[in-house]
Amino acid sequence: MIQEWVARPERSNVWTIRFIVWFALTFGRRASRILLYPISLYFIVFSAKARAASHKYLDRALGRPSTLADGFRHCFFFASTILDRVFLLNNQISLFDVQAHGEEIFKEIEANGRGCLLIGAHMGSFEVIHALSRDHGHPRTSLVMYEENARKLNTVLNSINPQHNRPVIPLGQIDSMLMIQEALQRGEYIGILADRTISGKKTLACDFLGGQINLPITPFRLAVILNCPVVFMLGIYQGGNRYDVNFEHLVASQQPAQWDRELAIKQAAQQFATRLEHYCREAPYNWFNFYDVWK
Repeated sequence: MIQEWVARPERSNVWTIRFIVWFALTFGRRASRILLYPISLYFIVFSAKARAASHKYLDRALGRPSTLADGFRHCFFFASTILDRVFLLNNQISLFDVQAHGEEIFKEIEANGRGCLLIGAHMGSFEVIHALSRDHGHPRTSLVMYEENARKLNTVLNSINPQHNRPVIPLGQIDSMLMIQEALQRGEYIGILADRTISGKKTLACDFLGGQINLPITPFRLAVILNCPVVFMLGIYQGGNRYDVNFEHLVASQQPAQWDRELAIKQAAQQFATRLEHYCREAPYNWFNFYDVWK
């Protein structure tokens, strides 16, 4: 069975995206944010499945029945982070108040000349993390991802400043693992989002927000077997122009013995789910999984 997030058609229209990008770069962030209100309203009205999934998630994260206003805010935060990608890709990180927490983790990693596996989620903004990394002179970061779901959006946004495009290692290719290992050996960072599954791939059931969700096994298998530092990352949007970027150690960088490797993988996945749950409760409108993950 094809996962809903993969099968659902991309709603974006290339010409609409191009207009929004032009408007944003011409008139600035404050003026272009006005566009977010009709965009969010359109999403609420015409995306019934996404709206239902949003409320199902928000009920759990908020600990109460979510309202229409909660659903609108969820969509508005999502649209805000996409709009902000335009400015972050255009070297305008100075527009934002970005507070980084846990960045000292990377001093030891870089001092040892080692690569690093960054594990995140579809929560907040990965672009603000990437922009912060560029601004602070951290090593090159490649993103391991499934590209098809938002190809139109990514194509337009990546044309804003091609030199700042995130190098991508496509998921599911025969040489993906080799490309990851080679990048780590060069002392680079590898980013992967670990909260969505792909049909046919092995998953792990983890406790999350009072229920169970299936997480893809691949990110946590990589975390255990690559014997490199593993860091949990999130760029939380706090409203206005404010972002909190959070880094935490996720799993130990020692490769476990063969006999307990599967247990270590399960523990890494549950640790990720536990930390993601923490941030979902702390910043509930930031998790942008508009799909029914509790089916």
